Amino acid sequence: MAVPGLCQTASVSPSRPGAVPAVDALVRRLVGVPGREDRLRHLEVLPAREAVHEDWPAWVPDDVRGAYAAHGVARPWRHQVVAADAAHAGDHVIVATGTASGKSLAYQLPALSAIRAARGPRGERGASVLYLAPTKALAHDQLAGLESLGLDVRLSAHDGDSSREERDWTRDFGEYVLTNPDMLHRSLLPSHHRWARLLGSVQYVVVDECHHYRGVFGAHVSHVLRRLRRVCAIYGAHPTFVLASATVAEPEVTAARLTGLDVVALTRDDSPRGEVSLLLWEPPFTSHAGENGAPVRRAASSEVADLLADLVAEDVRTLAFVRSRRGAEQVALTAADLLAEVDPSLPGRIAAYRGGYLPEERRALEAALRRGDLIGLAATNALELGIDISGLDAVLVAGFPGTRAAFWQQVGRAGRGAQDALGILVAKDDPLDTYLVTHPEMLIGAPVEASVFDPSNPHVMGPHLCAAAQEQPLTEADLPLFGPTAREVVDELVSLGLLRRRPRGWFWTDRSRAADLADIRSAGGSPVQLIEADTGRVVGTVDAGGAHNQAHPGAVYVHQGETWLVEDLDLEHHVAVMRRDDPAYSTTAREVTDISIVATRERRSWAGCELALGEVDVSHQVVSFLRRRQPGGEVLSEEPLDLPERTLRTTAVWWTMPDDVVAEAGLAALDVPGAAHAAEHCSIGLLPLFATCDRWDIGGVSTARHADTGLLTVFVYDGHPGGAGFSERGFHTAATWLSATREAIASCECTSGCPSCIQSPKCGNQNNPLDKAGAISLLDALLAGAPREDGGG
Repeated sequence: MAVPGLCQTASVSPSRPGAVPAVDALVRRLVGVPGREDRLRHLEVLPAREAVHEDWPAWVPDDVRGAYAAHGVARPWRHQVVAADAAHAGDHVIVATGTASGKSLAYQLPALSAIRAARGPRGERGASVLYLAPTKALAHDQLAGLESLGLDVRLSAHDGDSSREERDWTRDFGEYVLTNPDMLHRSLLPSHHRWARLLGSVQYVVVDECHHYRGVFGAHVSHVLRRLRRVCAIYGAHPTFVLASATVAEPEVTAARLTGLDVVALTRDDSPRGEVSLLLWEPPFTSHAGENGAPVRRAASSEVADLLADLVAEDVRTLAFVRSRRGAEQVALTAADLLAEVDPSLPGRIAAYRGGYLPEERRALEAALRRGDLIGLAATNALELGIDISGLDAVLVAGFPGTRAAFWQQVGRAGRGAQDALGILVAKDDPLDTYLVTHPEMLIGAPVEASVFDPSNPHVMGPHLCAAAQEQPLTEADLPLFGPTAREVVDELVSLGLLRRRPRGWFWTDRSRAADLADIRSAGGSPVQLIEADTGRVVGTVDAGGAHNQAHPGAVYVHQGETWLVEDLDLEHHVAVMRRDDPAYSTTAREVTDISIVATRERRSWAGCELALGEVDVSHQVVSFLRRRQPGGEVLSEEPLDLPERTLRTTAVWWTMPDDVVAEAGLAALDVPGAAHAAEHCSIGLLPLFATCDRWDIGGVSTARHADTGLLTVFVYDGHPGGAGFSERGFHTAATWLSATREAIASCECTSGCPSCIQSPKCGNQNNPLDKAGAISLLDALLAGAPREDGGG
């Protein structure tokens, strides 16, 4: 039976095809549906902005200016000209203006102009441009846009889909080459002698959507860019770097850390923007009970499917962002079923869009949405990054996407140009989502998060120094390029036999590819291949740590929307064998975790309590798994597992509380282990608000008396070897972060704890023990001694 919504009551479509009804009236109708009265938590109207134009720079060739004019750009916006002038003058620049503010034109103007000006008399390549995108889809979208200009510039994409013939043509003739950091790392740099003519002519390097490079991945990319600079210099090129992002905090700091260069930040936005109505929406509790009898809210994806159907019925062109591929398919299917009850012609106007589709399928969906053949699209974040889907009226976001940066990227897809738009964030059953919809000031008007990554992590730097030495022997003069700790890491690599010192520098000792040491998208450890039992086909991969928890023998593993049953996990050969199945249960690993302090780097006293940052050793061992009936969650059985212990040396933030403070706070009469455990869970859930990470990137351990401190101690640690900067960010924003944690627990509507506050989906102890009231008292006692001012959020 359909859930009551607008799709069942709307009878009048706007008179203009594709026209959005007045947004304020639309909001009233969405909220006014019976049963939805209490779901809207906040409504914010973001004001419109007028455009400011500027004349074309005098150095832009007539044909380049004419090509843009033919596409409707009579005069550029002022910020585009300022950025283009700076890059043309040789300044390294980051363009940090809003979504749909024309950042592409800001770097294309100097890049295309340089190529046209440097062309030899017989058409020889005199200057080239490397454009780096985080996804192939974005690079190909940029390529299509450049091709549409019709300029005499040799464009090519160099990625995993390129044929041998295409790669050879790019190497010999390409002038504007669109690629990605992975291809630089694995193709161009290791074989740079074959790419010498291209690399020696690089005048601009464009790093698009640079906020995407964070955590361990960001640290890897920072070293790939340093290696690129070094190899280009070998052939006499010293390119100008232009970075772009709509959502990056401290843009000049992030860009400098990423490239190793001094970078000018341009942040003033002179593009037009329509009025945006932003709704924060929380689904209601259901009649079902979850783990340990906790109340459970309606799924964000189910709520979004209803809203998508309502908006499509109103002829409102809508994009719904859903976290998983399977979720996107399900939202599209559910919305189509709801619309079928209203008008049999409407279901065909909704589709799903996700990674895994063939390129031609994705292009067809994008074109159908632009033409208006499709009104509603349920998509994964494959459509988050810069792909040109204009003319959208509304965006739905099923669950906070992890960072404010990603959220504004997604909401910014609506209202491109000067048209008014609607954005709705539908909270999932999660501490961070619950906190944000009840504390809108932490989302709206708050700065986006700093891009947290640590190029000095020796686990990241070491493999790239090996790769650099294979590309060209390292010298003392090269080391500053990789940072102040590079010499220390080089000495360690020599002691391990990976590098050999000679009078002319350090040489790579192995005949194999040094680049293979650094899997730039890996969280550490060799990935485990997922193999189909019957065919031997490689289905995908999972990182080494995840294999223990997700791909152990007997595990139910969901991959790209398909359900598999794991038959065997061979850790020696990094292979998990699976077969397709559809069991009536799910599995959850039970894990024993221990943590020991190796070294303390910083500490702060909080009136008897202490906050610390340092190195820790974390040991994990999966000891069993639970089979749970689906749906329902009832535990059917617990099965033992015999898997080896894993040890991770990483960075952690932790806090301790002396016995006298525990006693004064009245905690002794409460469940102290349960209080610490609950505070740990919620603090992990809230840290992504202050550091650009996902809760799956971090872990935690809590104990009423830790062996190394002798006190009640709660740890939150980075889930990557050497650390990724997340816990360090937590240390420096601790008062704000832990205050938000306390508020998230206290403001939750449940009585004794639920997934919206203190329960965690990754808990190895099945969310037991947990004490909600005790966690509030514990955090009150801790924060009583915290400084009033903090390092920022």
